[in-house]
Amino acid sequence: MVRVEPIGADLTPEPGETIIEAAWRLGYHWPTVCHGQATCTVCHFEVLSGAEHLTPADGEETDALENRLPGARRRDLTHLRLACRACATGDVAVRKKGVRRLAEKES
Repeated sequence: MVRVEPIGADLTPEPGETIIEAAWRLGYHWPTVCHGQATCTVCHFEVLSGAEHLTPADGEETDALENRLPGARRRDLTHLRLACRACATGDVAVRKKGVRRLAEKES
């Protein structure tokens, strides 16, 4: 399970599903501009605990974090990941401002 703070949302990703895909499937807005292409870095989050339960960063994610993330955020990349690339294989807690439950559509 992925616990998302500060909203306190619990996401249960399916096997092989990225964190952002799980959020979308479960009805959450997760900030992004490129919608999962690893080019904008807007979906990046801070890992609070359980980093060992995240799949390793691939070259595309590493490149995006090292070269496209705003400079002030690049100081400590060891706790940052992209939601469009990271998959959880166990319990993880993350911090991402702007995540919110989408309003139910009215009939």
